[in-house]
Formats: sequence, C-alpha cells, structure tokens
Amino acid sequence: MEVKAVLIKPYTEKEKLGFIVKFNHQKGYEIKEEAERLIALGMTDEEIKQKERERINLLSLTKREVFLALYKAKGITPEQIKEQITDTEALIEFEYANEYYRGNPLIDLIGTKLGYSCDDLDYLFLNKDLPQKLEGIQDDKLV
Repeated sequence: MEVKAVLIKPYTEKEKLGFIVKFNHQKGYEIKEEAERLIALGMTDEEIKQKERERINLLSLTKREVFLALYKAKGITPEQIKEQITDTEALIEFEYANEYYRGNPLIDLIGTKLGYSCDDLDYLFLNKDLPQKLEGIQDDKLV
C-alpha cells in the first residue's frame, strides 16, 4: 500500500467528509486518521498488476469453450492437440479435465506451441475466443 492523498490538519468536518467521499467511496482507498493528518492508502501499481494476474489465473473455460475457440481460430481439433502431447501426466490432465484454468502451466505450454502469447491466452479466457494467429501446429511435440 502506498499513500495516494493526504489532508493535513487543521481541516473542517466538511473537508474531512469530502476527502473520505473522494478517496474512499469513489476510489476505494483505505482512509487512516493520524494525529496531524488524514491519509488515503491505495495499492501500488505492482500490487494492482499482481492482483489482476491472480484474478485472470483463476478464470476457467469449459473444454467445449476451449475446443470451439481453437477450431474457429485455426481449425484445430482436440485430437490434433492430443497427438502432440507425449507426457502421460499432461495428456491425462488435458483429456480428463472438466475445465481449464488460465493459471495452469499446461495452458501456456499448449498455447505457446500453437503460436499464442500469454496475452493471447489471457484474451481467450476473458473473451472465450482467440485472436487470429499462425496457422497449424509446429512439428515438434508439446510435452
């Protein structure tokens, strides 16, 4: 947390309430009253980015949503992806999951192999669709 705003004493009750409304009610900052001042505390840019990353990592899509997005974007079928996975544990995870979570490292691995960046995969989980990218699967195996 970092200090986002300060109101130094002496201040009127109206100024105090205005400060609280502006910085707590409107911007969501935590208000602390100290001996000589009123301060508004908010998250740092890094904390905001981390919280957003955590939120995105918890997003999930059903198998149907993922496979439809891949098929629409590249014409790729689930069987074509499975053929590329050589690690048994990864194959079981891929094939038997009911949902896929954005934070799962297997998603990054498969996405990278298909030519998608982390931002593209975030886009998929936020929009249930993929941006248009490279055609086809690369020759070497996924895992």
